[in-house]
Amino acid sequence: MPVEDVVRFGLFELDLKGGQLSRNGSQLRLPQQPLQLLAVLLERPGEIVTRDELRQRLWPSDVFVDFDHGLNKSVQKLRDALGDSATSPRYIETIPRVGYRFIAPVRNGTPAQASAVEIKVPPRLPDSPPVPAVAVHHRARWWFLSAGVVALGLITVVAIHLSSRVHSSVVKYTKLTDFTDSASTPALSPDGHMLAFIRGGSPFMSADQIYVKVLPGGEARRITNDGRIKYNLAFSPDGSQIAYTVIEGTSFSTYTVSVLGSEPQLLLRNAAGLTWLDQYQYLFSRIRAGLHLGIVTETVSGQNFRELYYPPHERDMAHYSYASPDRQSALVVGMDTEGWVPCKLISIEGHFPARSVGPDGGCTSAGWSPDGSWMYFIAGVEGQSHLWRQRYPDGQPEQMTSGPMEEEGLAVEHDGHSVITSIGTTESSIWIHDGSGERSMSSEGTVVAGFAPPSFARDGKTLYYLLWHQPAGSDAMLWRMMVDSGKSELVFPGVAMTSYDVSPDGKQVVYSTAVRGEKSQLWLAPMDRSSSPKKISAAGEMSPRFGPHGEILFQVTEGSFIYLEEMNQDGSGRKKVVPYPIIEIAGISPGRKWLTAVVPLAEGKAMVPMTMAIPLDGGSPQRLCASYCGAPRWSSSGRFLFIPVESGSETNAGRSLAIPVGPGESLPQFPPGGIEPGAQPSVIPGSQSVDRDELVPGEDLTHFAYVKTTAHRNLYRVTLP
Repeated sequence: MPVEDVVRFGLFELDLKGGQLSRNGSQLRLPQQPLQLLAVLLERPGEIVTRDELRQRLWPSDVFVDFDHGLNKSVQKLRDALGDSATSPRYIETIPRVGYRFIAPVRNGTPAQASAVEIKVPPRLPDSPPVPAVAVHHRARWWFLSAGVVALGLITVVAIHLSSRVHSSVVKYTKLTDFTDSASTPALSPDGHMLAFIRGGSPFMSADQIYVKVLPGGEARRITNDGRIKYNLAFSPDGSQIAYTVIEGTSFSTYTVSVLGSEPQLLLRNAAGLTWLDQYQYLFSRIRAGLHLGIVTETVSGQNFRELYYPPHERDMAHYSYASPDRQSALVVGMDTEGWVPCKLISIEGHFPARSVGPDGGCTSAGWSPDGSWMYFIAGVEGQSHLWRQRYPDGQPEQMTSGPMEEEGLAVEHDGHSVITSIGTTESSIWIHDGSGERSMSSEGTVVAGFAPPSFARDGKTLYYLLWHQPAGSDAMLWRMMVDSGKSELVFPGVAMTSYDVSPDGKQVVYSTAVRGEKSQLWLAPMDRSSSPKKISAAGEMSPRFGPHGEILFQVTEGSFIYLEEMNQDGSGRKKVVPYPIIEIAGISPGRKWLTAVVPLAEGKAMVPMTMAIPLDGGSPQRLCASYCGAPRWSSSGRFLFIPVESGSETNAGRSLAIPVGPGESLPQFPPGGIEPGAQPSVIPGSQSVDRDELVPGEDLTHFAYVKTTAHRNLYRVTLP
């Protein structure tokens, strides 16, 4: 590679012709916009590049976006890739309200060489009248771990800056909703005249309410008052009812509500993602056992039940299915243990085996053109969620949209040339609540919540958290924040993690990593970085925790089941902690006496998921909740166990019960069947309510952190070639 095509700094190398950033020879995944930003900064190392210059270079006047948000997000992604920090920069220095400066020494490159970039940094363009359009972002994990993912808002009408593989000259955008908050999960009536959606920022698992509006210009009208977690809207064949999925007890149920508004009516139990094949037959997802969710069909009368497709692993879940217009095939959207997977094409009549279709990325929604000639997908590829299409049955996937904003949710219109999708952006921030009130603690990206939440040190003065800028957990890195000062620092620059646990003495961290195409690995590292991280296993272990005697606890798949196991810190002495399988590790008490986990329990003929406390010194597990209740969390002092009892939404923070824990982390007597949803403090003496469902407990009831989530998303019609 000619030296003039390469710019080197620190451990990094930017290939200007290939548009690729590498660290120690390993290529880093980075979207085009941050790469273009880096190339521009490297043209003038040591000099200030103003925000106005960057706007003219990277956001030319024929493409209108929320520039401030787009630039800030690109800087965040670039800093994350470089392991850099705004407070202690090594590469990119922020000049407040002015611009940015590249401050690291640059080798094998000059400003003249860097300006020959073939990353296609846009030249300065003259101003031209604005042409409105739009875009957006979101991510989701499987249903237990969805945490009401994050957002940031006040985005005006924006446009999507399309890449060279996108049909930018013919894609058009028409705004259908204009909320200051959010609209997601679009569904169209059979005649195409009515649009249903959830007024909330989460495209998957939301406690927000369902609205309808008549197209094109009708007023949006709320039709539900249902605080349960819900997803997947679908109109009945006559257009008079809307079906939606709720989490009810230990399973899914499908309810219907009139388009005029009414009390929801139960349609079918153990049924998720339901749609109608016709007025006589349903297509939906059903749990076979545990969490194994697959695609089935049966008639409205309950006859002719058939299983069409179940994912190969018993913990994988097929959440949605979309039948082709001729009702011979269906597109399936599902998850495995790592998150969303590529869509599958299945035969409703069993004529061919299931196979992957669409782009090689996490597919979150799908649909068909009215004539069945095109398949449409919303999929996350290289950290960006966008609209794709593929000609049926064997065409090549084509990306239709691109840019800093992203799409979620999909409804194909009857003209076959347009779709409706939710477009916006998502971010998050950490807030601290204590005796003096609440205050925001800044974070430069999206704080991971739910399956790998923040955690306090035992003294409550340090908060650890994973930070990501993409929907893949493997791209998250570990940060720590000094609560009193608000100062944050990256603990291990360039080290990606999917989950972590800091030892009780604060001297070590054990973490899992995920590399595409390989099994998950476990690593152990000193927090003071006195030596390099040490790989202790690579057999698919996940969710590590330090045990009561320094051993490493983890979950691992064996055959069709997941077990809780342990090993020594050198990887030796592997054995099962308990003989029965689990579904997911949820947390561990500060004194390491209890591990909370989701465990499959037999109820009648079915295996249902229950949240349990497993004693690590032997004994019987304690059932915490009457149904699945999220992830119970322990206060850093070990004095309270917090259990969510009401789900949060855009307008409601939810509620948790703080259960007092006795000396030696002895749990009080729980109700025989566990705590019911909506339970009041009287259920266990000494309990108190805390007005938040997803919190990170500190030393006492007034001291906790939480990830504040806001969203701004709107629905747009996207007209395609």
